[in-house]
Amino acid sequence: MAGEKAGEKTGDEVNTGVRQNETRHAAERIWRAGVAAVGGRQSVRAALSTDNVPTPDLVLAVGKAAVPMALAALAHFGAAIPALAVTKYGHDEASGGEEIAFRRNLRIIEAAHPVPDANSLAGGAALLEAVQATGKSQSLLLLVSGGASALAEVPQEGFDLGTLRAENAKLLASGLDIHAINTRRRTLSRIKGGGLLSHFAGRRADVLAISDVEGDDISVIGSGIGACPAGANFDCRPRIVASNAIAREAASAEAAALDLEVVASEESLHGDVYQVARRLGAAIRDQAAGVAIHGGEPTVVLPDQPGEGGRNQALALALAREIDGMTGVCVLVAGTDGTDGPTDAAGGIVTGESWASLAGGEAALERADAGTWLRQAGALFVTGPTGTNVMDMAVVVKSA
Repeated sequence: MAGEKAGEKTGDEVNTGVRQNETRHAAERIWRAGVAAVGGRQSVRAALSTDNVPTPDLVLAVGKAAVPMALAALAHFGAAIPALAVTKYGHDEASGGEEIAFRRNLRIIEAAHPVPDANSLAGGAALLEAVQATGKSQSLLLLVSGGASALAEVPQEGFDLGTLRAENAKLLASGLDIHAINTRRRTLSRIKGGGLLSHFAGRRADVLAISDVEGDDISVIGSGIGACPAGANFDCRPRIVASNAIAREAASAEAAALDLEVVASEESLHGDVYQVARRLGAAIRDQAAGVAIHGGEPTVVLPDQPGEGGRNQALALALAREIDGMTGVCVLVAGTDGTDGPTDAAGGIVTGESWASLAGGEAALERADAGTWLRQAGALFVTGPTGTNVMDMAVVVKSA
């Protein structure tokens, strides 16, 4: 255009950049608001403030949100209750606030996820030992969140750590959904599927669970580590205190606070990650201006030598391909726990310009190396541990 200096952006290019920044900022705010509403600390506080849960003699917590959940419980009861939390390496960082004074009562064991390690066996053994030591008049508060399947284990006779690791790695690469994976995990375990509480000799067990599975089934969360055993001779009271639906409801409220219309909120991310991308891509193209919030947990089949990334990073990159060339669109896809697969990223955040900004996207998808591509494109979304886990959440912001 006449009169423009070399390297200067046109008015349309500047306006496009402004729209991208606005949609990205909105997507992040909406996603974070949803996650904040289902935090381990907030969820346990809310449940204990409304439920008539007696002061327990023992608090046990297992999963990625174990530490904030346990500390919130100890703070609520305000008593020197012995407590144990088994969580993922680095997820102790999600704790803090006023509950910090109660850490002296809390023993913490950190272990590996998504494939168990020696500390997973130590964590499982410690949980089982604590339950077995309960007396007939005692009550237990068991706090469960996603990730418990790998973080704590007592294997069945004939299975060792090597067997567990190999079986978990095979299951995670298979493309099976979490229900099928956890069904298999239960057959290998002495503490899953109601096995842990089958050793409880007390009078009452309250189980508060943050759901990371479709259908919010207590028998599936953590492979049923918090499930009541068949024929239990004690008062067993399980309750779901946080879920993907609650997160999406809070995300929708944040969108409304930003004066953005919520055009969809649904649990629609289940299924093969590339089928989900095609389905969601078509929905984005047809979407009116506003915000769509999607929840769930896609599956991915991994090659023998996968690259960097997890299912959310794969979905983000696949969606970048689907929305290539669209303007005024931003999509944030991330695990609500803050870690996507065996990486430090939560997921990815892409626009209609992302796919064309860097070559090699197709090859990255084929190699299961979406994380490398997103990092090079400046499209990784990193949050650190969030203190919760309610599956994944995608936020689509469309300005026109």
